[in-house]
Order: sequence, then C-alpha cells, then structure tokens
Amino acid sequence: MHYRRCFVKGGCYFFTVNLAERDKSLLTDNIHLLRSSYQKMLATRPVKTIAAVVLPDHLHVIWQLPAGDCDFAQRWRQIKVNFSRHIVKNERISKSRLDKNERGIWQRRYWEHLIRDEDDLQKHVAYIHYNPVKHGYVLSPVDWPYSSIHKYIKLGWIKEDWGC
Repeated sequence: MHYRRCFVKGGCYFFTVNLAERDKSLLTDNIHLLRSSYQKMLATRPVKTIAAVVLPDHLHVIWQLPAGDCDFAQRWRQIKVNFSRHIVKNERISKSRLDKNERGIWQRRYWEHLIRDEDDLQKHVAYIHYNPVKHGYVLSPVDWPYSSIHKYIKLGWIKEDWGC
C-alpha cells in the first residue's frame, strides 16, 4: 500500500504518533526517555515545536520545519529508534515485524496534516491542549503535566482556566 504524504519545505505540520499496543502507558511511564530521544533528534535535525502533548499511548505535536527542509519522516524515525532502544523487550511482535527485525513498540505509520493557515494552526493547538481532557485523564487541560499548555500560560498566550 502506498501512502501519499504532502512534503512542503519549511512546512508546518500536525502529527499523531501512536504506540502499537494502545493499552500500554510507555510514553508517560518513560517520559524522561521520550524527552531525551526528542532532544537527540533536535540536536541533529532541528524543528520548532509549536505545541505538544504526550499521553500514555500516543502523542500529538506541531512542528515548523526549517526553510528548505521537508524531512519529517527521518525525524520521527530517529525519535522512535532512540526511544525503542531503551525499552525492555516484552511487547507483542507480529511475524511481519520479526521478519523485518523490527520492534513492536510503535505503530509503523503516523498521522500528519499540513497546517494550511493561522485558523487551522489555532484549531490544532487547541486540539492538542484539550486532548488529555478528551481522553478522560484530567478535568482541566492545565492539570496534565506533559503538555505545552504550561508554556502557553507562562507566556500569557492563554489563561490558566482555558478549556474548563
């Protein structure tokens, strides 16, 4: 199956990246490792992170890619590989993954959406910040520790009671 992706140099993208086993909480249980993997990626392939949220089994992020660069695929590959290297091997691994010598931590694919304009950006930022409430982890977005909402509040871009 061939997936069509929209590659725009210097583009702004919204991503959803999921664990293969959605009943696990590897991302929040290993938040330090995820952050380290993310920082390693940024050191070699910088992006501007506009908004982000990490939930137990998936994450959402908006990246502004550098001018002249549209290679988000290698960035995600680097994050996934760095994270996976340090996770104990106890996940279910399908025969197709075994045949390719792959781990079974991440879903192979991820969702990407090219942000079209300022309105589209603001809608996706709000989606990211409200996501922990949507999934029932907290009653207020500010109560979720793994979210860029705290940066937005600190900078005065939104109020602490946003989304309540």
